[in-house]
Amino acid sequence: MSFLAIEWNPSIGIDLGFFTIRWYSLMFVGAFLLGLRLMKKIFIEDKIPVEKLDTLFMYVFISMLVGMRLGDVFFYSWDYYQDHLLEIILPFKNTAEGWKFTGYTGFASHGAAIAIPIALYFYAKKHLQKPWLFILDRLAIMVALAGFFIRFGNFFNSEIYGKETGSNFGVIFKAAGETTARHPTQLYEAFSYLILFFVMWYLYWKTDKKQHIGFLFGLFMAVLWSLRFVIEFLKEPQVQQRGEEWLFSPLNTGQVLSIPLVLIGIWLMLRKSKKEVQ
Repeated sequence: MSFLAIEWNPSIGIDLGFFTIRWYSLMFVGAFLLGLRLMKKIFIEDKIPVEKLDTLFMYVFISMLVGMRLGDVFFYSWDYYQDHLLEIILPFKNTAEGWKFTGYTGFASHGAAIAIPIALYFYAKKHLQKPWLFILDRLAIMVALAGFFIRFGNFFNSEIYGKETGSNFGVIFKAAGETTARHPTQLYEAFSYLILFFVMWYLYWKTDKKQHIGFLFGLFMAVLWSLRFVIEFLKEPQVQQRGEEWLFSPLNTGQVLSIPLVLIGIWLMLRKSKKEVQ
């Protein structure tokens, strides 16, 4: 076998004997802890009381989980959930042997892309008394960083991987039962998001772009969802479309959902924005 192919079969996490801490969970927690630390620096720079960070954390955390869950239900799995409505809100599945605890098994980032901005509208209005896009500009920097951690977690879980490379280049996801090299699309996304984070972090601290309300959030939307659109061509489809019945073929659901988000981002970047005075 060529040295270009990596066999990937990691443990699912850190076994404590009575409990296993999954790598994905660690990445998730790490994203929030580092994000909070960096967001504190931004709040101090913007002269916002750091006590408001706790409230921001709750708004983001709850809206993200709800949005990702409902995004999977309605964008990707409605054919199933329309007949199993209770399973949308309960971490159980109704099997032949009865109800079985499975945890919440479906999340979609497009749902979070809708839910988090909605939640932050109310946060900005109630707790900051600043424009909605003011907090979206700043939080977008942290979301780009979180995307890096989450996709790395997907890599550890051997999920959301790519199509076969057709060569010895790639990763063999043995934990998922694969025997051929595939594109590690989780890593493609992860490092793309990390670069986006560093670019946005630089623009915030070293340029006047943070004064142009909506620019940083627009950049985030345009770049991140463009990356998602392109990388989706290399991914195994998360949902099998029904051939001719799929209106947008050859694009998949994730790509179609990304298009309006990219357009919103471009509009925010190009529009004439007023500078923030306070």
